[in-house]
Amino acid sequence: MKQYLLLAASAFLLQGCQTSKEDIKEQPLKMIEQIDFSHVKINDNFWSPRLSKHVSATLPVCIDQIENQTGRIRNFENAAKGEGEHSGIFFDDSDVYKALEGMAYSLINNPDPELEKKADEWIDKFAAAQQPDGYINTFYTLTGLDKRWTNMDKHEMYCAGHMIEAGVAYYQATGKRKLLDVCIRMTDHMMSQFGPGKRHWVPGHEEIELALVKLYQTTQEQKYLDFAYWLLEERGHGHGTMGDEGKWDPVYYQDIVPVRRLTDISGHAVRCMYLYCGMADVAAITGDSSYIKAIDKIWENIVGKKIYITGGIGARHAGEAFGDNYELPNLTAYNETCAAIGNVYMNYRLFLLHGDSKYFDVLERTLYNGLISGVSLDGGKFFYPNPLSCDGKYHFNADHTITRQPWFGCACCPSNISRFIPSLPGYVYAVKDNQVYVNLFLSNRAELKLNEKKVVLEQETGYPWNGDIRVKVAQGNLPFTMNIRIPGWVRGSVLPSDLYSYADDLKLGYRVLVNGEEVTGELRKGYLRIDRKWKKGDVVEVHFDMHPRVVKANEKVVADRGRVAVERGPIVYCAEWADNDFNIQNIILNRHPKFQVTEKPELLYGINEITTEVQALGFDAAGKLATRDVTLTLIPYYAWAHRGEGKMDVWLPVNRIDVE
Repeated sequence: MKQYLLLAASAFLLQGCQTSKEDIKEQPLKMIEQIDFSHVKINDNFWSPRLSKHVSATLPVCIDQIENQTGRIRNFENAAKGEGEHSGIFFDDSDVYKALEGMAYSLINNPDPELEKKADEWIDKFAAAQQPDGYINTFYTLTGLDKRWTNMDKHEMYCAGHMIEAGVAYYQATGKRKLLDVCIRMTDHMMSQFGPGKRHWVPGHEEIELALVKLYQTTQEQKYLDFAYWLLEERGHGHGTMGDEGKWDPVYYQDIVPVRRLTDISGHAVRCMYLYCGMADVAAITGDSSYIKAIDKIWENIVGKKIYITGGIGARHAGEAFGDNYELPNLTAYNETCAAIGNVYMNYRLFLLHGDSKYFDVLERTLYNGLISGVSLDGGKFFYPNPLSCDGKYHFNADHTITRQPWFGCACCPSNISRFIPSLPGYVYAVKDNQVYVNLFLSNRAELKLNEKKVVLEQETGYPWNGDIRVKVAQGNLPFTMNIRIPGWVRGSVLPSDLYSYADDLKLGYRVLVNGEEVTGELRKGYLRIDRKWKKGDVVEVHFDMHPRVVKANEKVVADRGRVAVERGPIVYCAEWADNDFNIQNIILNRHPKFQVTEKPELLYGINEITTEVQALGFDAAGKLATRDVTLTLIPYYAWAHRGEGKMDVWLPVNRIDVE
């Protein structure tokens, strides 16, 4: 099997390439390398069920919806015939491509002849729908090709980008290049229309930029990298237009300033994430430090002022967008699942560029909370937004619902989940020269290469429920550095900013032992470095203290004033109606709460539950305000909304009255 490039940034340095643009003179960066996720086999009690549910539920749901419940595949069939109406939204092609990418990822670790046959059938339909000049987009093929390339917000390049990602994935999973060739023809068509000396174009929904880098890496055709760079440079110069279909909003479309001058984040959250990923991918190859500096500033703005404690991003339903600094409402929080996935993509790229664990602190928080909350525990239903509060009345989910749904009219999130979940093994480790980075803690067996020499690691842990991790060198008698990430939550940092902080006086510790002997030393960028000549059978034991912690938000976050949140390890907790026989939104926590942690293997596919004593507000027989002592039960945020509709809160009141 060819090495699978999950992210475009994964193998930049091996290529030694440089763009032909005169204003870029720097050399490719010596980056950390991502691990081919087919080389990491997960056998973890937390993640293995999710990977299994992806195969048994998530993918089948997506396939059924695309083929039988909606007209998405029929659009391609009609486009091939040149007759019939277009069904659905103008960018529905992208859902099909994302689902196919998920199918490709699944085939890498779970060979399935029937699934591969299904994928081939879809690809045949795509190829048949392609126009003689290479153009492929079912919306314009069926509604009027004369209108194509007239409205920059009609997602033509967005759909093309997802097709390219699927084409590259399927080629690398199976060796079949039929879809890859369709992608090449579409890209060549786009380049015949746009580029230096041709028409200007600002994609209203970014994604094509990062996809073009993947196409460049697969084909080694420099023109595709140059086109990605050109598209990035088109922004911020007044070229954006919706033709005669509306007014272009430069803020919403990240078109207000040239990308090198970006300092803060605004507009549509998902589009932002894809833009910055594309910038990072191009910068990694070209060595364009101005791109990297811009992304660094953007990251600081997100982490310092615009991210939820769950790792969710995008505060506003209106425009699916970021709000102002410190604008983080709970009930009306948007936090699109796709944006959480984009947040993981962006932070992983920044880790590959900088080698700092702070990016994994954000990634891990997003992964265990704001991302997996977007898919039900059985793998078959989805959240589009992910709020941090629910009153049981406000229909926050897409299509005016309050529970997870099997599909949506706009179904970007289910199909995005279908391609992300199977990619998880690729995030556990990373390598650079003679260094191994241990970034995520989950049971697995991994085959790594350090300077062309094989190392096999076996990791065992009950994380995220306990903080004990065991890493065994199963193969590899050679010297190298093992970098163990010490998470920010262990070191007293909720996030690498002052947006959130711990409000209790707990001090967590950690220990690292090699073959029973403790290893100490200063952390470097959040990693404990262990330099030694490793031999088969060597064992690294890691212990992180893991206790419930109380978190407060920066006072500038108006929505969270007088409230605290509870987390344990990487898991953010919430109070939900199903576990409490009183109104959870009418309580007050103790100023110094004490917590009890209980394993509940039978509840919600297995969780650790937290309880604490609180006061519930109510009225006595005389109609006077009164309190009563009750036990509040908390569950992991990701597991809420599996037992019917009702109230939920992440942020819990501790100060309803001003008491000195």
